[in-house]
Amino acid sequence: MNKLSLIVAMAKNRTIGFNNTLPWRCPEDLQHFKKLTMGHHMIMGRKTFYSIGKPLPGRTTVVVSRDKTLKILGCSVAHSLPEAVALAARDDQAFIVGGADIYQQSLAFVDTMYITEIQQEVIGDAWFPEFDRNEWQEVSREVRTQTEPQPLEYHFVTYQRKD
Repeated sequence: MNKLSLIVAMAKNRTIGFNNTLPWRCPEDLQHFKKLTMGHHMIMGRKTFYSIGKPLPGRTTVVVSRDKTLKILGCSVAHSLPEAVALAARDDQAFIVGGADIYQQSLAFVDTMYITEIQQEVIGDAWFPEFDRNEWQEVSREVRTQTEPQPLEYHFVTYQRKD
């Protein structure tokens, strides 16, 4: 594998989820996610997979679970993050897509982070882990706003790990 990336949408207070769903509605962010991950492996935890509900078309879904008996039609199942990464080894860029525990485990290994920064605090029950911003360089930022389906300001930000 050439690159291991992470993609997440998070609020100012690092909220990424509430009741196993996204705590905002942002169609452009979903399009951004699809555009970046299309044709690649997506590595996610079991709860994140169940929140999506099915394998997403055009991508290879790798679900990480400690349950040795888990089988999910249309997905690969790995029992650790390293095993999941190994399953994606032939992909030129694999994506860590959540949830909080998988993000925490992968933070030390990813080269690139694609973060949609929601410009407000949001109530949630799942958070993106703290990370040392000194280890990362912001390489792009696109400022966006929407009025529907809810008013929101958000930034598409790409961070690369510093050498």
